[in-house]
Amino acid sequence: MLRRLSVENYALIDKLEMELDPHLNIITGETGAGKSILLGALGLLLGAKNDGAAMKDAARNCSVEGTFDLEGSGLEAYFAENDLDYAAETTLTRVITPAGKSRAFINDVPVSLSQLREVGTRLVDIHSQHQNLILSSEEFRTSA
Repeated sequence: MLRRLSVENYALIDKLEMELDPHLNIITGETGAGKSILLGALGLLLGAKNDGAAMKDAARNCSVEGTFDLEGSGLEAYFAENDLDYAAETTLTRVITPAGKSRAFINDVPVSLSQLREVGTRLVDIHSQHQNLILSSEEFRTSA
């Protein structure tokens, strides 16, 4: 479960710190309020491709950091198999340099982008507008 999100130099965001409730978090707002920007930053943290246009200031690093409560996540074995230090409170970090290079970290240990993606997909489930349409796909219903 995502407990804290920190975003720096991403799109219109200079610096943002968010503490999230341990229960349900719903992000709403009018058109143009920044909901998609926030989801884009979260996607970047979870290993989404960097399109290069994400930086507010092209001379500074863009960073997104999320602190997660891993209790009940079942990730202990994955961490052990990948020589990562497991902690009940774990921090994922993604940094994009001005040159466009991407660096990823789990608990301050450098990891590959695929490792960041693997952990991220086990931690976050994002439901956005029209995503319920995937439920009508037979491939989706039989992929578990």
